[in-house]
Amino acid sequence: MYNKHVKLKPVALGIALGAVWGGALFITTWLSYFTVYGKLFLEALPQSLYPGYAISPLGSLLGLIYGFVDGLISGVLIGWIYNRIAKS
Repeated sequence: MYNKHVKLKPVALGIALGAVWGGALFITTWLSYFTVYGKLFLEALPQSLYPGYAISPLGSLLGLIYGFVDGLISGVLIGWIYNRIAKS
């Protein structure tokens, strides 16, 4: 049986997920600031998870930072766990 698994690079995965999640929060915050697009989502999730986050220009920067750090940590953990499970 062929037992070769794909090995993920946890830090690269973390940076990618952090960029996507941080960027999504940044863009959605600005869209919601000028329109009502995504307002319910932003009030329900980021405002309850990230201290100081609000639908505002400063909030978009906080969302970018929080989202990047959150995605980075999540991606590193997912990559590390995947590699450990796939190895066995």
